Amino acid sequence: MRTLLKTAALCSTAIALTAPAIAGESTQVPEQVIITARPPDPVGNAAFSATLIDDQQLQISPQLDYALRQVPGLSLFRRNSSVSANPSVQGVSLRSIAGSGAGRALVTLDGVPQNDPFGGWVIWSSLPPEIIQGAEIVRGAGAGPYGAGALTGVIALFENESAGAVVDAYGGDHGQGRWAAAGNYRQDNATLGGSLTYQTSGGWIPVNEAQRGAADTPVTLKASSMSARAAAEMAGGTVLVGRLGTYDEKRDSGVINTRSRAKGTTGSITLAHPEQQGGFGWRAQGWFRDTDLASSSASIATGRATATPSNDQFATPALGWGVNAALRGAFDFADGEIGVDARVVSGESKEFFTFSSGRFQNRRISGGNSVVEGLYLEGASRADGWLLTVGGRVDYWENSNAHIIQSSAITGALTSTTLPASKSGTIATGRVGTRKDLGDEIYVRAAAYNGFRPASLNELYRGFRLGNNFTLANSALDPEKLYGAEIGVGDDSGPFSWSLTGFWNKLSDAITNVTINRGPATFPIAGFLPTGGLLIERQNVGYIRAYGAEGDVQYQFTNRLSVRGAFSYTDAEVNGGTQAAQLTGKRPLQTPRLTLTGGVIATPHKLLTLETYLRYESLRYSDDLNTLLLPEAITVDMRATVHLLPEVDFYVAADNVFNAEIASAKGADGIVTIDGPRMVRAGLTYRY
Repeated sequence: MRTLLKTAALCSTAIALTAPAIAGESTQVPEQVIITARPPDPVGNAAFSATLIDDQQLQISPQLDYALRQVPGLSLFRRNSSVSANPSVQGVSLRSIAGSGAGRALVTLDGVPQNDPFGGWVIWSSLPPEIIQGAEIVRGAGAGPYGAGALTGVIALFENESAGAVVDAYGGDHGQGRWAAAGNYRQDNATLGGSLTYQTSGGWIPVNEAQRGAADTPVTLKASSMSARAAAEMAGGTVLVGRLGTYDEKRDSGVINTRSRAKGTTGSITLAHPEQQGGFGWRAQGWFRDTDLASSSASIATGRATATPSNDQFATPALGWGVNAALRGAFDFADGEIGVDARVVSGESKEFFTFSSGRFQNRRISGGNSVVEGLYLEGASRADGWLLTVGGRVDYWENSNAHIIQSSAITGALTSTTLPASKSGTIATGRVGTRKDLGDEIYVRAAAYNGFRPASLNELYRGFRLGNNFTLANSALDPEKLYGAEIGVGDDSGPFSWSLTGFWNKLSDAITNVTINRGPATFPIAGFLPTGGLLIERQNVGYIRAYGAEGDVQYQFTNRLSVRGAFSYTDAEVNGGTQAAQLTGKRPLQTPRLTLTGGVIATPHKLLTLETYLRYESLRYSDDLNTLLLPEAITVDMRATVHLLPEVDFYVAADNVFNAEIASAKGADGIVTIDGPRMVRAGLTYRY
């Protein structure tokens, strides 16, 4: 079974950010037997644009989403990191094709989806870097074993299964504080592991200083997570793994009396038998994700002097569960895999709205069920330096039991009931690729693919108000579909490695927030919107066409100095079709054209490691009509680590060293929302 653990020694050429080995030190690592049921790499992944990131690269930040930004084109909906972003906009996308609060990339942990069952976003505080062994990021639509949701790609995370422990604790300005402990204990053919984390941030006021008013308060965070894992190797090499995790995070949202809370429990059981050369292996997995979200918002008065409650989403209970199974064979002439999977979701949002006379007047419950069931087959053949791979899927999707029920919050009397019709369909997707090794470790490759993402329950049924803007749900939404092709060349070994890829994508039926009216006015469902307020509706627009290039280069000058750089350029344009003709020719909102990242790691002395990371983004638009411009942004992060003992490090780190003002959103009233200022922290790490 090929796993990330077996390829980790090779992945440093993809994005080499690990600290260089200290001269004279042995780099030999004691052999460990790992009990693992993590899914093997898809049989033909080498033909696609894939990047491997190891655990040391992910340790540059306590926020996993922030560390993953080393990959250009990977971003949350806005420029905020998960320290300040509302959970409902923490969806992640790849290749800068088009941002989305629900996210257009699938995130998995050892094969288990981590996207929220109701809204598709990811609660990043539930995934502390200390438990992650590495990540494989595959760009492009994820047919084959990835399936629904991997529209612009997949971020496959792998849990650390090695024996040992790590404890990290830090404190810093802006009320920063965090401690984390994670580890695994192995005895004979069994492993027990677990993790505990707690993080707090006093935050900052997320509004441009010149525009702030009395209604503006800091965005804060208090987050905790816990996980437990047990694994056993049984007769014949079959492996059984069980995992259970919980998370709880609370936030003040930056406006008086607005806050959010996200909590949940996840669990999985995996049974796997690795294939042998010339034979078959198999894997079966069941999982669940039980989540809840509460979030409140307010309408802000002119001058930002006061804020009036506008919405109180007091509960969003959702349950997602699924199963997957695969049979895999490895033979001299080809590798192949056939599998099935199913994901089932039920959930609803419960909220109060229409605030007047000192209280909310109305209550709304909206939600439903969704199902996606798929069958896939993928094969790959290698001969004379060629890799040829082809795979296909057929998925059935269904949205059912939809309901939008409104009542008086005072008397309980029913005021309206809407039961949107059920919808269903069958979608065929696939991918094909080839790669040729030319010698001297240089390769060329080409691939084509298509994939789909069903609309989330949140997009289908829940309208919401944020500030002075109201977004209407749309139960008629169809799944998004992406078609794409790419060609690449590179060198993936040795001290100097590089890759370059050109791609073309077409995102059809793109689910987009479309501005349909403006305040001041009173609208059905939305109520009164003041001057500057927008009435928005989620709609399937015609398509988004995107083409561009991405590449990375890294050079290990010596065992004390390494550098890397990477870029992503995406020219994306909307064709709104008849549904949203006003968007035709516009750039998708929150989508930069150019992203650059870079890193330098130096070890000037065996007791000192210095790291510097840079990220540049070109301008974005905060709205679909391209009238609200967000300027380009540059952030520089630095870290100095003193190796006090073989097991103990002391570090000082600073994010946004030059205190740049990073604009993440802009309202129609001209108010600019900003990401974090310079933040400095100091801490200790113990590894055993």
